[in-house]
Amino acid sequence: MSKILVTGGSGFVGSHVAAKLLKEGHQVRTTIRSARREAEVRSMVRNGGAESDQELSFSQTDLTDDHGWAAAVSGCDYVLHVASPFPQQAPDNENELIVPARDGTLRVLRAARDAGVKRVVLTSSFAAIGYGHTNYDRVFDEEDWTDPNGPDVQPYIKSKVLAERAAWDFIDREGGSLEMSVVNPVGIFGPVLGPHISASIAFIKRLLEGAPPLPGLSFGTVDVRDLADLHILAMTAQAARGQRFIAVSGDVVTLFDIAKTLREKLGELASIVQTPEMEKVASAPVRRSTSEKAMRVLGWRPRRQEETIIDTARSLFRYGVVSSV
Repeated sequence: MSKILVTGGSGFVGSHVAAKLLKEGHQVRTTIRSARREAEVRSMVRNGGAESDQELSFSQTDLTDDHGWAAAVSGCDYVLHVASPFPQQAPDNENELIVPARDGTLRVLRAARDAGVKRVVLTSSFAAIGYGHTNYDRVFDEEDWTDPNGPDVQPYIKSKVLAERAAWDFIDREGGSLEMSVVNPVGIFGPVLGPHISASIAFIKRLLEGAPPLPGLSFGTVDVRDLADLHILAMTAQAARGQRFIAVSGDVVTLFDIAKTLREKLGELASIVQTPEMEKVASAPVRRSTSEKAMRVLGWRPRRQEETIIDTARSLFRYGVVSSV
């Protein structure tokens, strides 16, 4: 089995990836910004199905600082660079997001190259693919790139496309023997492993607490457990070298669709979820995408959206993020 560095182990995706790797028998080192998070991460990986956390170790690092990255990657066969800033609200200055996303990615890649790591899997985003375009009446795939200067490109979206572009440029010009694969997920849902939640999970939390669905908003979804599987496939498959893979399950959904699923499948637990008749309102572009490449090249098989939504909700009750009615 391999020794693997997972950046951002205290995050939603990072904790699931670490748990999956531990279940498969790998040694896992993960980065955290504060040593105070170690006990929490150990709890999350056990909640994620890892029978033991004995093969889990930690490195204290920060994407904005060179310190600690050489030690973090030392002895590792692979690096899964999951960590990236995701704000609850737009910053006053876009560089507050762009600089740590881009420069942090380059720090990880340089350290991995210098340590003789075989491959880095970079967690990018559909934000680097499906924005800044003039035509949305189509299905986006891995050949598409977001225009960072497009009218609908907010700072977070811009940070993702610039970070991924910088990563590919680094591999081409300075990467040496280092390989890279990139995963581009849409909205990430699925069971939380503790009381802290991501921005996407907050949508379901608000619905379960009785907030009305926001109209005019649609998005693709992917289950965090399937996303962890895709990271590992992208890490090990020879065919994944130098490739991007969109991670999406099914078609786009609206918050009204999610609310209806919660009401229909959770019964009393979702009794205060609102499913009003939605008025016709102006909406943002519908951005459809496909995971055909990941399924064809890597054999990836995502689960149904309904299962993801229900498991997300049940986990919010399990860890007390939402109180049972």
